[in-house]
Amino acid sequence: MIARALLLAAALLVATSVTAFAQASEDVIAVPVLRPSVTVESDVVRIGDVIDNAGTSAQIAIYRAPDLGTTGSLPTAQLIAALQAHQVIGVDTRDIKTVSVTRLSRNFGGKEIEQAVAHSLEHRSGLGDAANLSMTFDRDIADVRMEVSNTGSLQPVSVRYEPRNGRFDVTFEVSNDNNAPSARLRFTGIAIETVEAAVLTRNVERNDVLKSSDVITERRPKAEVGGDAALRSRAVGMQMRRPLRAGQAVKVADLAKPDLVQRDDNVTLVYESTGLYLTMRGKALDGGTEGDVVNVLNLQSKRTVSGVIIGRGQVAISVATPRLPAAVEESSAEPAAPVSVATSNNAQVSPKAE
Repeated sequence: MIARALLLAAALLVATSVTAFAQASEDVIAVPVLRPSVTVESDVVRIGDVIDNAGTSAQIAIYRAPDLGTTGSLPTAQLIAALQAHQVIGVDTRDIKTVSVTRLSRNFGGKEIEQAVAHSLEHRSGLGDAANLSMTFDRDIADVRMEVSNTGSLQPVSVRYEPRNGRFDVTFEVSNDNNAPSARLRFTGIAIETVEAAVLTRNVERNDVLKSSDVITERRPKAEVGGDAALRSRAVGMQMRRPLRAGQAVKVADLAKPDLVQRDDNVTLVYESTGLYLTMRGKALDGGTEGDVVNVLNLQSKRTVSGVIIGRGQVAISVATPRLPAAVEESSAEPAAPVSVATSNNAQVSPKAE
C-alpha cells in the first residue's frame, strides 16, 4: 500500500515538472519582437501593430496614426518607452532604429470623380451624354482619401443642376464594410455640354476654299456653336459662304461645295450627240458647283444659253431638235444628248472618232 502511494506521488511530481518546463519554454518563445514596418487601417497605432507576441496588450492604443494614405516613422527608443509604460518589457528590437507606420486608405482619383459626376448629370435638364460634359469644380479633386473600410462605389444620393447657369450640386455615398454609416462626398461646380467642332486657324473670306492647315478640331460649348457644328473632316475642301475670323467655329451652314465655275470665267460649252462632239468657247454669267444650272454667253454666236455644270470650267448644253414626222421617228430618230464644256480659250468643232 505504501509502495503504491509512493509510485503515485512520483508520477504526479514528474507530470508537474514536465508542465512547468513546457510553460517555461512557451514563455521563452513568446518574447515580444519589434516590427520594422507596419500598416494600420484605423486612426490609432496599437501595441499589437508594432510588435509580435503582444499578448493581452495587443489592443492598447499608444500613438495616433498618420493621415490617410501617408507614412510616418517612430524612433525605436521612443516606442520602447511607450511600451514600457504599459508593462511591455523585454522587447527584442533587432537593432531597428525607426519603425515605419503607413495608414491605408481608399483613394478616389480626380478623373474617377469627374466621370461619376458626369454620369450622374447625364441627360438631366437637357444635358447630353456624359462623355460630352465638361466639368469645372469649386475645389480641387486631384485625390480624395477615405477609410479603407469604405469599399463601396460612388452612389449618387442627391443631384441638382441649374440649366440657366450650369451650376451642379452632387452628393455621393460610399458604403462601409464595418456596418458603420456610409461616408458622404459632396461636389459642386459648373457643367457645360460640349461638341467637337472645326475651328479656323486664320481669317477666311467668302468663297475661300478651306485647306487642311486652315482648320483644327476643338471641343466647344454646344450653346456657342449650336447643333450644326461642322466636323473638320467635313470642312476641309469646302468653300466658305461667309467670312469668319480665326478661332471661330465653323457651322455646316457656313460651308458649300467649291464652285467649279465662277462668274465671268471662260468656260467650254460641250454638246455631244451620236457621232458628234462639239465644243465652243463661252463666258459664264453665273457661278456654281457641279449639277448647278448656269447661264453662259456663247462667244461665237453672242447668244445666252443655259447648261449644267459637269466639271471645272465645263458646262453641258442641250440643243432642241425639230420634231420629225411619225414615220421617220419610228425608223431611226434619236434624242439630243447633253453638251459638255471644258475650260478652254479656243473654240473647237470636231467630229467624234468612231
